[in-house]
Amino acid sequence: MHTTHHLNRRLTLGALLGAVMLPNQAFAAADGPDGTALTAVIAGAHRSNANRARDGARHPYETLRFFGLAPTQTVVEIAPGAGWYTEILAPYLKNTGRLYAAHYSADAPEEGRRRARARFESKLAQDPAIFGRTILGTLPRDGGGFTDIAPLGGADLVLTFRNVHNWIEDGHLDATLRAFHAVLKPGGVLGVEEHRAASGTPIAQIIASGYVPEDFVIKSANAAGFILADRSEINANPRDTKDHAQGVWSLPPTLRGGEVDRAKFMAIGESDRMTLKFIKPAT
Repeated sequence: MHTTHHLNRRLTLGALLGAVMLPNQAFAAADGPDGTALTAVIAGAHRSNANRARDGARHPYETLRFFGLAPTQTVVEIAPGAGWYTEILAPYLKNTGRLYAAHYSADAPEEGRRRARARFESKLAQDPAIFGRTILGTLPRDGGGFTDIAPLGGADLVLTFRNVHNWIEDGHLDATLRAFHAVLKPGGVLGVEEHRAASGTPIAQIIASGYVPEDFVIKSANAAGFILADRSEINANPRDTKDHAQGVWSLPPTLRGGEVDRAKFMAIGESDRMTLKFIKPAT
């Protein structure tokens, strides 16, 4: 377990120069705005009480500030699910930035993913004041790249929240990371939040449990051309023992076991998660 991370921790100049040269605008994006607008969006009435109730476990303000979110950026949100983070990103970027949402395909072989895509499309259509400028595209899979998301000049930021284990199970993690690398501009940032397993956890257990070793994610991102710029303990949860019968889905919000040990899992809360910031080198 890493020690608690403070938001203002950044790479030293020597480490940065030794790892990657960044354009000046990357530093401005990393600093971000003063945070007032982001705070207002997170507190917005457009978000349901149920979604706001999870802020204490998901730390959206701290997480997005750590990734360097700024209101003028072009951002690609990966596999947004029901749109928990989209509800924050879309209004925040609406006026001066741009949000692309890369969901699973409308004709995905998995029925659950097709239904999730349809629900997400409906969500966007029902509230054009919030989501009207969000561009819905498709997450690449099976070795391909993006086909309907191509930001002019590349994206500033690609964000993925608790998805890596799915791509490991599907067998296209490496190709998907390469697609993220291709869609980002030089100096752009890949932000990854994922359920965290102990180092050395075998692939079969990763797939069964949903927890992924942090060093596995870093190695995979490095292989796709990314440099690790920083890591954070914003989403750490030391109460999570990670040995649950139903894996990470034993915990809230899924609570796959129903009433079995429900009080125990509610007391643990959401999973222990890594929060990693990668950069696409400028050269």
